[in-house]
Amino acid sequence: MGEFTSDAAEALKAAEAVCGPVELEEISDRRGSAVWKASGPLGVASIKLGTGEAAEVTAREASVLDQLPEYTVTAGRFNGGVWYVTPWLAGPSTWDVFRPVRKDEGGRDEALAAAVDLCRAVADLHHAGWVHGDLQPQHAIHTKDGVRLLDFAWSRQTGITPWSTFDGTMIHLTPPELAARIINGPQPVLTTQSADVYALAGTLWTCITGRWPLDYETAGIGSDAPVEDKRKAIAHRAVPLSTVLPWPSLQARLRHVLLCAPDDRPSAGELMRLVKAAEA
Repeated sequence: MGEFTSDAAEALKAAEAVCGPVELEEISDRRGSAVWKASGPLGVASIKLGTGEAAEVTAREASVLDQLPEYTVTAGRFNGGVWYVTPWLAGPSTWDVFRPVRKDEGGRDEALAAAVDLCRAVADLHHAGWVHGDLQPQHAIHTKDGVRLLDFAWSRQTGITPWSTFDGTMIHLTPPELAARIINGPQPVLTTQSADVYALAGTLWTCITGRWPLDYETAGIGSDAPVEDKRKAIAHRAVPLSTVLPWPSLQARLRHVLLCAPDDRPSAGELMRLVKAAEA
């Protein structure tokens, strides 16, 4: 995006109402969705702008944030897009917390505590009647006030369908039953709390190893294979789990979740207790 668009001046005003005069730092800009960090003398805020196809996705996400009590959001529309402003979440992502583990430099006690906190945050979201729909290694921030989840574009309240079609989020963390439903229909495909738990286990596995939990190479699927090919193989459970096990005690628990049938998967709260019992 380069420079902050003048069309979204109301977003800047909303950030300055919280932070005072701000300096802007572009954090990301992809597929029509841009995030800015707005820093001022009174605080720090996040500004998200969605344009094109990302506009309604951004509006949907702002609507979810507005319904979650631990988040504060101000939103609006501008010519060609949607914006929202929230307080900046300060802290490392789950991926960041596990960095020493991936480098074999210790840090297991801190990582295990972070894993428990992440499971608890997902369990709390589920208990409140929500499905996240897009859990990934960098979609949770470990703040001083606890874990705050990010990227609610595919979140929904149970019993409510806020989209007309769904073709999946992070393919590597998509459970087989969801992959099969995306392929075979009917639409709209509904994300589930059970699918969240699969993605949660896969997220922790990836944070430990630095690799996705599925071993595409053994299945003869190249890294450049189309998403559709990977989805079909996942739907048929034709991709085995990785055998890279640097943390066997924790990964054995995650492996159980990743191999379970949907109805047999533990809840996020049960996974929290399983993770907590692992040896650091």
